[in-house]
Amino acid sequence: MEFAERLGALASKVENQRDAIQTEEATKNAFVMPFISTILGYDIFNPLEVVPEFTADVGVKRGEKVDYAIMRDGEVQMLIECKKSNDVLKIEHASQLFRYFSVTNARIAVLTNGEVYNFYTDLDAPNKMDDRPFLVLDLNDVDETLLPELRKLSKENFDLDSVISAAEELKYVGAIKREIAAQFKDPDESFVRLFTGRVYDGRFTQDTKAQFTQLVAKAAKQFLNEQVNDRLKTALGASYATPVDSSTHPEAVSSEAVAEADLERDPEIETTLEELEGYQIVKAIGCSDVKPERVAQRDAKSYFAVLLDDNNRKPIARLHFNGKKQKYLGTFDADKVETRHPIEGLDEIYLHAETIRETVKRYLA
Repeated sequence: MEFAERLGALASKVENQRDAIQTEEATKNAFVMPFISTILGYDIFNPLEVVPEFTADVGVKRGEKVDYAIMRDGEVQMLIECKKSNDVLKIEHASQLFRYFSVTNARIAVLTNGEVYNFYTDLDAPNKMDDRPFLVLDLNDVDETLLPELRKLSKENFDLDSVISAAEELKYVGAIKREIAAQFKDPDESFVRLFTGRVYDGRFTQDTKAQFTQLVAKAAKQFLNEQVNDRLKTALGASYATPVDSSTHPEAVSSEAVAEADLERDPEIETTLEELEGYQIVKAIGCSDVKPERVAQRDAKSYFAVLLDDNNRKPIARLHFNGKKQKYLGTFDADKVETRHPIEGLDEIYLHAETIRETVKRYLA
């Protein structure tokens, strides 16, 4: 299996077994040891490569242990400290890592709960572990841009110098991305104040704060959707997004209204940007035969539906993107029987363009 496939398989394992993991030892056995073995590529049963319960005397602290030490040529290269699955990782959990980092040759330390892996080094001061991770790998939502750097930490491709040289940029870019994502999802007062002050001349009262907190969150959501649309328009060279006066189509449901309703309908349903991109591709294909505002979407827990006229009896396609390992495009025949097609990327939706168009045409007949 390729590196990304192995990571996807482990992510699926975490998703399927998370509820059964109740202890730190179970977390190590089910999640962390497979990560060390299948992702980093070290032999967990070879003490020359992986030392469990690694001990080093640190000042007055005698007999303290770090869960795992990764060895290369007899030297400690990486230290791993584990917490129970579902525990929120905090820097306070890394006390052993801080102490051991300064008395070993390790340049990489990892704090993990088996689902999230925080990677640290010593950018701020030599031989002293940083407070902030330079790389955060979340198996619940894998950022594929991090895979090349993660691969450099594997046994086969170990390149410490390259990792360290890229760590500072990774550290701050990653932190900024996480902060932006958090603010777009749930803006705090400082974020709301920033944008309110640029568009509103009045005083920032409690009522103003309440009003603009909603407006900033809504604007952020619409901005992301528009960025997705613009990328697709550029790729397609399409002109299908001409504004339509909804008053002339009283029965039509605008995709923006449906998208907003779906995003707010059920807190357990998470509509992803990838699903919205896939929806826009299906919409662009279908718009060769119908007006764009007639192609609507509804997200559900198990799939993302693309519908004609927002009618469940008129399914155009379904996006099964919730699986960590494999994504599927669902298309429909004349009897509305769904066929799932495995796809590796969104561009493969175009391979089924004719089937999608035929489905739309059937509803128009």
